[in-house]
Amino acid sequence: MVGRPLAGERHVSPALWRLTGAASVAAITSTTRLVGLVAVLSVVLPAGRRGLRGHVAEWLELPQDATTAAAAVVLVTGVLLILLASGLRRRKRRAWQLALAASVLLALSHLGLRHVFGAGLVSVALAVALLANRRHFIALPDPVTGRWRAVRVFLQLALAGLLINFALLSFAPRAFVEPLDWQGRLADAALALIGVSGPAVFRVTWMDDLTTSVGLLFGLGAVLVAAYFLLRSAEPAPHTSEAEKARLKELLDQHGERDSLGYFALRDDKFVVFSKTGKAAVTYRVIAGAAVASADPLGDSEAWPGAIEEFLEVCRRHGWVPAAMGCSELGATVWARYDLDVLEIGDEAVVDAATFTLEGRVMRGVRQAVSRTKRAGYEVRVRRTEELSAEELRELESLAANWRGSDTERGFSMALGRMGDPGSVVVTAEQGGRVRGLLQFVPWGTQGLSLDVMRRDRSADNGVNELMISELLLRAPEQGVRYVSLNFAAFRKLLEEGRRIGAGPVARVSAKVLGWASKWIQIETLYRFNAKFQPNWVPRFLVYPGVRELPRVGVAVFEAEGLGGRSRWLRRLLQR
Repeated sequence: MVGRPLAGERHVSPALWRLTGAASVAAITSTTRLVGLVAVLSVVLPAGRRGLRGHVAEWLELPQDATTAAAAVVLVTGVLLILLASGLRRRKRRAWQLALAASVLLALSHLGLRHVFGAGLVSVALAVALLANRRHFIALPDPVTGRWRAVRVFLQLALAGLLINFALLSFAPRAFVEPLDWQGRLADAALALIGVSGPAVFRVTWMDDLTTSVGLLFGLGAVLVAAYFLLRSAEPAPHTSEAEKARLKELLDQHGERDSLGYFALRDDKFVVFSKTGKAAVTYRVIAGAAVASADPLGDSEAWPGAIEEFLEVCRRHGWVPAAMGCSELGATVWARYDLDVLEIGDEAVVDAATFTLEGRVMRGVRQAVSRTKRAGYEVRVRRTEELSAEELRELESLAANWRGSDTERGFSMALGRMGDPGSVVVTAEQGGRVRGLLQFVPWGTQGLSLDVMRRDRSADNGVNELMISELLLRAPEQGVRYVSLNFAAFRKLLEEGRRIGAGPVARVSAKVLGWASKWIQIETLYRFNAKFQPNWVPRFLVYPGVRELPRVGVAVFEAEGLGGRSRWLRRLLQR
């Protein structure tokens, strides 16, 4: 299991773990990047190339081929150290092992070089610092890919480079390269992977350059891609067992009134970790090295710190970046106790059904939309899922899938991802006996509902969604419902402030940028739609470790919500 502690591992408080050795880890990370950069520059810059070819040969009396190989080793090791810095920052144990080996190799490669002698000393200092601080680098390696995939990828790329060069030497005309037996061609192709000249004698310079470039490209690629698979953060397939779902359901039954997003914790694509007392839980998903928790922890708010500590402990063991999406103000306050930053990302629209009415000037737009659709022959039905037959439910599921605007199912913190759960309410708009619009609301305690699915036939009349929501709100008291949570309005305050008369230049620019982004992501549209029903705006927050990790968290959140992130092609490539 992902959340299970290591055998024999001493439990360390997450807050204490972040403080312990933080300065040392930061210094080592920066030094690793610096050493890698200096190593690359020592090969790329003209002075570096002259030094590698001249001083090494002069001091160590090495042949020219050996100095070329040394240049290749230094270049590969330097790039590798730059890549390893990210893993060291997340305290990955495997990154520490590879960085130690790379720093020793780099120090040996710089031996005897007058112009880069300082870089060699820094490499030695880095190795010593890594050894002295090894206790801080304890995050587990990737449990999904593992070392054997790295070995396989390394061998595949190295073999590909070997075969390509062997084929080039085998089929090259005699005008390009002198005849050579198969053993010689094989040896030359293998040596090209590390930048060393083999027994082949080239009669044209470009052929020599071509085989050298192919060899170095595949040799360098084999090392770097294999290092990626050794270091990549785990991205296991999310899963919640039936027993865990039952425990979550118990927590919702006891404390579900507090958070309108609590029921979405029962999604199938999440992991869960419970507090030691079992009175609270955090559900999360791992994407791009970030573990994103959804909304507030479930259960007794007094037990939330215990669940959060267990979640942060899981992140510590695997080197994941912790984050929480869609927290309430209370939840964000508790998360912030663990040295995490909080950013307000929007507001949830919550309507009090007991006071909702279509009367009044402010409701004129909704009232007109409702009247227009009713005249067009639309009728609304509000039913609990228990009232639907299996055949009706399958038909509605099929319609919802067909009406979805994209192939990706959107939603993570405010979407369930399935239909028909007990206690849910289904609202349909029918015209002439044909379903033209569909809403699904999931339970929010015993007196509330939260909008999960909102779909309609693209050929349906405008105003169908307004009709269905209005009818639900008007009939809510009959269902024993007091509060209804509608869509989430991202960056609502920024939009409002930027549209006000006298708004400052920053607010105006922010509103324009959000308006432009609304062409692809429904930001302003959802805000305007929600505002029609005169809701109470409940702020929601994003919790993350710091500005440095915000890009990674942003990619993970966007991908989880189905709004963007890594492309499908990139995800398939990384998984393979």
